Amino acid sequence: MSIELNAELRTDLGKGASRRLRHAEKMPAIIYGAGKDPVGLTLEQKAVRAHQDNEAFYSSIVDLSIDGKTEQVIIRDVQHHPFRVDLIHIDFQRVDKKSKLHVHVPLHYINEDKGPGVKQFGGQVSHLAVETEIECLPKDIPEFIEVDLIAMNIGDILHLSDIQLPKGVEIMALKQGDAHDTAIVSVHLPKGGASLDEEEAEGEEAAGEEAGEGEE
Repeated sequence: MSIELNAELRTDLGKGASRRLRHAEKMPAIIYGAGKDPVGLTLEQKAVRAHQDNEAFYSSIVDLSIDGKTEQVIIRDVQHHPFRVDLIHIDFQRVDKKSKLHVHVPLHYINEDKGPGVKQFGGQVSHLAVETEIECLPKDIPEFIEVDLIAMNIGDILHLSDIQLPKGVEIMALKQGDAHDTAIVSVHLPKGGASLDEEEAEGEEAAGEEAGEGEE
């Protein structure tokens, strides 16, 4: 996904200057990294609003045009307005095409209602993680990672190691050892629901009673 933003160099610094920017429907930002000095920037609030509700905005490469010169960056941190939906500050990190990055990407769970645990036994899906931190080259950053729940039954749990990763992508937690292979999603019966074993036992009991009645 290609995301583009325009920015201007910012020379007026300080809290008072930031307040003046926001009153003018602009917002402060900073860009750093790649062995270069940090530089203060100004962004149009309207341009940021067009992207801020898109989850890919926070994990994709952004083409940031600064006074006509474009740099590739990723978002490293944002600050939110205390009671409005607006962002009020963004930290950008310059991207080196040859250096791997650590990026948090969303997990998208698919086929939740098609697995046997939900479809046949009325189970509920619990999302234990909504994103994960990955390491890869800038060109390999995915907008999101899909996790397929088509085979999940009651009591099943998927872990980080069960995720099918795109080529060139590694999960940071798994590089730290098996102890960091945390659960990401599970399927369980609703509270008060009978377990799968109980349902099977009830079915066998009912079949036995029918057989007995037939013999009589």
